[in-house]
Amino acid sequence: MILTVTLNTALDITYRVRSLRPHASNRVSEVTERPGGKGVNVARVLAALGHEVTVTGFTGGATGRVVRERLAAVPGVVDALVPISGATRRTVAVVDERTGDTTQLNEPGPTVTPAEWSAFQHAYTDLLPSASAVALCGSLPPGVPVGAYAGLVRTARSFSVPVLLDTSGEPLRRGVAARPDIIKPNADELAELTGSHEPLRATQDARRRGAGAVVASLGPEGLLAVTREGRWRAIPPTSLRGNPTGAGDAAVAGLLSGLADHLPWPDRLTRATALAAATVRAPVAGEFDRGVYEELLGRVTVSAEVSAA
Repeated sequence: MILTVTLNTALDITYRVRSLRPHASNRVSEVTERPGGKGVNVARVLAALGHEVTVTGFTGGATGRVVRERLAAVPGVVDALVPISGATRRTVAVVDERTGDTTQLNEPGPTVTPAEWSAFQHAYTDLLPSASAVALCGSLPPGVPVGAYAGLVRTARSFSVPVLLDTSGEPLRRGVAARPDIIKPNADELAELTGSHEPLRATQDARRRGAGAVVASLGPEGLLAVTREGRWRAIPPTSLRGNPTGAGDAAVAGLLSGLADHLPWPDRLTRATALAAATVRAPVAGEFDRGVYEELLGRVTVSAEVSAA
């Protein structure tokens, strides 16, 4: 079983409009609602790939009930979310069908009490003995300590469970020091962590800070990985137009899937890159187009990288 942690779950709402016009009324042609948050998105992709997945984190209020109802309808995903008194947040993606651009609106998360945080830590510890890998994903809601991910990384390591960390800012900085097996920042998060905007140098620096491997998302330029086994760049065959929401989460799912299947790093990166690109092409944010994914698997280019000076 792969365990995904989403401390700031959400109900993801996607509005599609023919052409988004600021400062005017816009008629919505289609509305889609689905359980969201980075770890939930990762779990959905993993389940679609045939893996057993358990989702934990926080959920509460009327929105939280909708999240759990929708999550129960996702085949292969087990709900182990911890209830809280606050209301789960919503995110709204507005897709402009004319340009393909997406405007994202994210509500703040609910405030988590010390007792609720303690209850989650106990639930998380109870789930780890059955986990083959764990993904710690997304932002921290108010009330959760900024060093929360560092503690969750150390707990997973005490059970010898490989852990992937995908967050940003100070939670990432502290989490890296706890020595997660993999971190998966995007270019901006990597630059914020290291102070460098040169991807290979920044990725190597991030690994020196404690991560076993660093896989950086570089948008249309694919993935850059620095690991104990080597350094690689994975590039999709073409830049695909569409909605990039959830592409990074799909890449995380690809990395975890490759880890669970004991694939070598180049094959893990191929899977992650193809999944990310297939997510951009999907009509609903955070889903992936299986046909595009299967076609791209044989067309992603993975090459070894020379060390930065």
